[in-house]
Amino acid sequence: MAMTVKQASNGTWFTQFRCKDKFGEEVHKCKRGFETPEEAQAWEDDFIASSGCTMAMTFGEFYKVYEADVRPRLREHTWRRKEYAIKSRILPHFKNHRMSEIQSLDIIRWQNELMKPTQNNGKSYSATYLRTINNQLTAILNHAARHYGLHPNPAVRTVKIGSKDTKEMLF
Repeated sequence: MAMTVKQASNGTWFTQFRCKDKFGEEVHKCKRGFETPEEAQAWEDDFIASSGCTMAMTFGEFYKVYEADVRPRLREHTWRRKEYAIKSRILPHFKNHRMSEIQSLDIIRWQNELMKPTQNNGKSYSATYLRTINNQLTAILNHAARHYGLHPNPAVRTVKIGSKDTKEMLF
């Protein structure tokens, strides 16, 4: 894999390189218009990490890989519920974290934030909803560990929040 960052005649920077995608095919990539060589190199590094599915990619980038892997196996309604929980409660916190840098302490802090009453217009989330959201994060991290080499899996060392027992509904 040859990596090249060069300056264009108009003064901007570009990167041009070949790499293998996640299917093992060699692809040629060229991206232009960067103001500094560092920006071009950073884009190249991020692209290579995400296309090769290394755990140097961000959680947000890995979520797209997870969606491509899992969505075809689920009913549309099931996926929409899962997607809402992930996009509204998990991605805002973890989107820019590198997968390999997520620690169990990050998960504990995220769980503590979710349990604060200020999260839901002054009301606490129900114990079953907290468990559902926590399970979504755990599922993503387990998928990364099982299929893409995330090691260690930070979800393994954390305590589940919420409850699997539902309250009785009163009509």
